[in-house]
Formats: sequence, structure tokens, C-alpha cells
Amino acid sequence: MDGSHLDGPLQKIGFFLVPGFSFIAFSSALEPLRLANRVANAQLYGWACYSRDGEPVEASNGVRVEVGGAYTDVEPLPSVIVCGGSDIHNQSDKKLVAKLRHLSSHGASLGAVCTGSRILAQAGLLNGYKCTIHWENMDGFAEDFPDIEVSDDLFEIDRNRFSCAGGTSALDMMLHIIAQQYGHDTASLVSDLMVHHRIRDGHERQRMALRTRLGISHPKLLAVITHMEETLEEPVSCTELAKTVQLSTRQLERLFRKYLHHAPTRYYLELRLSRARFLLLQTSMPVLDVALACGFVSASHFSKCYREYFKRTPSEERQVPT
Repeated sequence: MDGSHLDGPLQKIGFFLVPGFSFIAFSSALEPLRLANRVANAQLYGWACYSRDGEPVEASNGVRVEVGGAYTDVEPLPSVIVCGGSDIHNQSDKKLVAKLRHLSSHGASLGAVCTGSRILAQAGLLNGYKCTIHWENMDGFAEDFPDIEVSDDLFEIDRNRFSCAGGTSALDMMLHIIAQQYGHDTASLVSDLMVHHRIRDGHERQRMALRTRLGISHPKLLAVITHMEETLEEPVSCTELAKTVQLSTRQLERLFRKYLHHAPTRYYLELRLSRARFLLLQTSMPVLDVALACGFVSASHFSKCYREYFKRTPSEERQVPT
């Protein structure tokens, strides 16, 4: 996205709202534009929202947002942002895909917040580009689009494609874009008005550090859990885990019991089952493929473990409304 001056042309952005879109990601992307106009005392940005049929769209929190028209009504725009959210893997909209391809052919910059990257990927508009998506959807995205480079960074800006993890990361991404187009001072003033004390860099990680997330600081325990998270598809034995941090199996078990109130084998299993649940809900992968991707040797063993933990089978999980 090219830089410009405060007296440059109005930057018009279209927000394409997918049913169930994340309201916080949408508002975090839009509000910086409004405040940029305010601090500059000029119309730097203009925007409009669109839906499939021109009718209001309900966000994942139940709030309905009025729109200015349907996707098909959109004239060529300099920039478009696809706002995704829950149940994105079931959102297949030929009109939206066709419009995005049309806008891309006319040189539009294409963006995505939260899970909107999946829509761009479905349209073939991320081929050759780097992107990101919400961490909860990353495994499913990587399984469905193995040829697209997806990172776990907060946001990615790759030429005329820009994407973020959702939530407040949309704010940091838009502040970065405002800084590119109208200077760091403008972006800093917007950030200050939003009581956002630090504009995060795109390469920061989406998830909080494991130490903070779990509320523990024991270095060897954290190292083992990190290794577990990296080997969900091909789990290693408790003995091997203990060796990686120069502990005995018994010492490792005591650490897990003390800090996490679980045996290491149980904790490891629950990590794999949680990943399996994400894949079941966010992809159309066969149950056996999900099982193998999470380190289970058979669909039957996977189903047994899944039912014991979640109180329903993998097949039943897909039938539960999200």
C-alpha cells in the first residue's frame, strides 16, 4: 500500500461482512479510519459495508450491522477488507468470490481480518502471498491450503494483501497502514485516542507467552510443554520428553502433578484432543485424517478418547451448532 500525503486523495475502503463476522475485529479495523480523519481534520478515509444480499448482517455476538448494499453493487475500490468470524469453513459464497476476483483484476488491495483469509484463499487470491489467520483456525487453514504460506504473526502485509489474526490485532494492522500512508505521527495520535499505548509490530506472536498463559515459570516444565505442542502429530513418549530436559520420568511426572494437576501423558492427550476439535469444527477433513493429524493410530481409538473427554463422538461434534 503506497504512502501519500495528508492532502492526498480520499482512501476508500469496502468492508465485506460475512455472516457471523467478528465484531471486535471489524470495529478495530474501522475505528482507526474514523479517528485518522478526526486528527487530520480532513477526509483521509471513506468506507462502506456490504453483505451478500444488501441486508443487515449479524455478527458473532448477535449485533446486526446495516450495510450500504450487496457485494454485486460494489464498483472498483482501491481496498477491500473481508471480515470473517465463526463457522468460516462453512461460508462458501460464489458471489463474494467472484466479486473479490473482479476487484483484484482491477488492482484492488485485498485485506482480511480474523478468519477472512480463508475466503481470500478460497478465491485463489492468496497464492504467492504470505498471510495470517486467527490462531484457533491456523491448523485447519494449513491443512486445507498447504501451498499458502501462513504465519502465526499478529498481522501480515505482503504487497497488496494484508491480513491479521482478528481481535485487537486489526487495530495494530490498520495503525501500521495509516503510518505508511499518512505518517507515524498521524498513527500515533490515533493510537493515543484509542488508549492503545503501544502500536504492536506485525511480527509479534498472536498468543500470549506460554509462561503467562499457564501461569507457571518453571523453565523445564515450559520446555516440555513447548515440545508437546510441537509434536502433536507424532507424539513422543514420556521418557523421551523427560530426557529433553535432563529429568527422570518420575521427576517430570511430579512437576506436572505439582503445577498442572495432571500426569504428563494426560496433559499431552488433552492437547491433541483440543487440536482435533479445532480441525473437526474448521475443516471438512475425514475423521480418520483428523485422527492421524493429531497423533492417533486409528479412527476407533481416536473416537473412544474423544468421547471420553468431550462426551460426544467426533461425528457428533460436527453436528453441534458453533
